[in-house]
Amino acid sequence: MKVVTILGARPQFVKAATVSRELKKVGVHEVIVHTGQHFDANMSQVFFDEMEIPQPDYNLEISGLNHGAMTGRMLEKIEAVLIKEKPDYVLVYGDTNSTLAGALAASKLHISVAHVEAGLRSFEMKMPEEVNRILTDRISSILFCPTTTAIKNLEVEGYNNFNCKVVLSGDVMFDAVQYYQSKIETHSTIIEKEKLMQPFVLATLHRAENTNDSKRLIEICQAFNEINQKVKVVLPLHPRTKAFLTSQNIKLNAHVIDPVGYFDMLALLRNCKMVLTDSGGLQKEAYFFEKFCITLRDQTEWIELIDAGVNALAGADRKKIISLFDENIGKTIKLKEGLYGNGNAASIIAKHFS
Repeated sequence: MKVVTILGARPQFVKAATVSRELKKVGVHEVIVHTGQHFDANMSQVFFDEMEIPQPDYNLEISGLNHGAMTGRMLEKIEAVLIKEKPDYVLVYGDTNSTLAGALAASKLHISVAHVEAGLRSFEMKMPEEVNRILTDRISSILFCPTTTAIKNLEVEGYNNFNCKVVLSGDVMFDAVQYYQSKIETHSTIIEKEKLMQPFVLATLHRAENTNDSKRLIEICQAFNEINQKVKVVLPLHPRTKAFLTSQNIKLNAHVIDPVGYFDMLALLRNCKMVLTDSGGLQKEAYFFEKFCITLRDQTEWIELIDAGVNALAGADRKKIISLFDENIGKTIKLKEGLYGNGNAASIIAKHFS
């Protein structure tokens, strides 16, 4: 059995590492293709060594293009790889342009597609990620769903009538956190380096809906400024966002640091008091570390966290962000058994290829 895995962003490599280990155990030959979609300074050789992630067999080096040009270029180059490798399956993760390009290239060549993190819906079609995940699901042969919510989404859309297999696998990110958290002490010095011995909240801010909209950005930054007067706000910030804040003369009072690697992020999650984020993955990781999360978006794919009372949507509303912070800063949360599986999602996925 040969599987070609298509990846394009650092979080996808972290997820895929959990599955790669299990594919190897069941004797599957995996070929990894890195599209190059997201240039990431934290994806050095050290990243692959420390995370025990297999090196990509192909690096297509496609980045810095608009959505159409990027997806088209990927489609062309991935197709060439698939024609050469002749895999039994193409395995894709999440909702990036790389995900859709990999699925489309495989589908056109009549190669079966397996989609990890299938069935997620934000119900906001203005998000490129929503378009990517819906189209990828529709042309996939195996849909590995992280939650029962994802299963229900597919049922509502009629997937019971389609020629595909829908599998409740659990969440590979839960697998990853369980695997890597024992290595935090030996792989991260961020707490000591940034002198974060006092209570702090962890914030991230990177989505275009927030960082490209000065009105939303001002509201969020004002909320951070107010919270920072009560509890230190630690904010890993992308240089592009930092430059935009400066160009717009937007005031930000927080403990701003450079973007961090995976182990440093896990260390920050373990030690913080709360998370404020517009990230999708970090909402779940906050939950895995039993931290309440305020989501700086108008909707979320992870609706089960809202239902469980461990996550709240604040959008870019300063008053709402402050109110939610004040209400929940001392809150202790507990993991709900089985919400994201039992830490064996990668094993469940790999068995479908053995």
